[in-house]
Amino acid sequence: MIRLKSVSKSYAGRCVVDEVSFTLPAGQILCLIGSSGSGKTTTLRMLNRLVEPDSGQIEIDGEDILSIDKIRLRRRIGYVIQQIGLLPHLSVARNIALLPEIEGWSKSRIQERVDELLRLMQLEPETFRLRYPAALSGGQQQRVGVARALALSPPIMLLDEPFAALDPITRAQLQDSFLHLQRRLGITVVLVTHDLAEAFKCGDLIGLMHQGRLLQMAPPLAYLRHAESEFVADFVRGAVSKGQLLDLPASRLAGSLDACWQLDDEGRPLGWCNEHGELQHDFALLQPNASLRDALRLLLGRPLPGLPLVDAEGRAIGQLTAEGLAQLL
Repeated sequence: MIRLKSVSKSYAGRCVVDEVSFTLPAGQILCLIGSSGSGKTTTLRMLNRLVEPDSGQIEIDGEDILSIDKIRLRRRIGYVIQQIGLLPHLSVARNIALLPEIEGWSKSRIQERVDELLRLMQLEPETFRLRYPAALSGGQQQRVGVARALALSPPIMLLDEPFAALDPITRAQLQDSFLHLQRRLGITVVLVTHDLAEAFKCGDLIGLMHQGRLLQMAPPLAYLRHAESEFVADFVRGAVSKGQLLDLPASRLAGSLDACWQLDDEGRPLGWCNEHGELQHDFALLQPNASLRDALRLLLGRPLPGLPLVDAEGRAIGQLTAEGLAQLL
């Protein structure tokens, strides 16, 4: 768990982080979002003491980070930046092996770990182990950067706009890969982004910053249902008006299933009951990988109470309502 209590930072008399407080439970992803100069990157860098706070307290699992040796602290925290920072004169394997070598691991253990991480990042070891960064695509370089950050199995990862420089297709693929990896490993993540769609897709919690202050920290759906200030509402409306959220997975905004839906013994939808209690069999299902754009197409012109979201076996696990989609639009 990561906890900040009234954390502030100033440069040359200018406050860039102003009394920021939040708690991030272990195993969750917090996306810090805001315009340039909002304080999100400074907040991130204070978590591993690349920037020292002027005041306040930062705790990791109940331990004040100022009481932890900086080097020991950073070995517990993976760090990935937009520029990646791979050393060009070292092979992929040597880049990933940097920290294990410093820790004094044996060669056999290092090679095993390097190959394990390459496979985890969907890079075949025999193909990529001896390549140099210049021979990799941008997406491949970023995968190696994430692998390097995972070398010592840190329980926490900090990511500073890691996908921003990639083309949209590669960015979406890497986001999906990272989310799968995060769920598999249970890592606690703080991710800085300027893209609200990325924050909605990746974040269990979203923290919106402006002029050094944390204006709202809440799950993605709360930003659509209850913006805590006019600035927050305008920020979200700007993204919505540009259609930036329509390609998000519908599952990110799905709520619980309404009582009007009838399910079979396996939990698969049979139909829905209208206001007269009559079972209606005209309905559509949202598949696990469906987007909000897909949901909009299914709902247009059809008097449905919503769309059940189903898992790979067709069992209902939630619902996207027409009202909720209209609120988004």
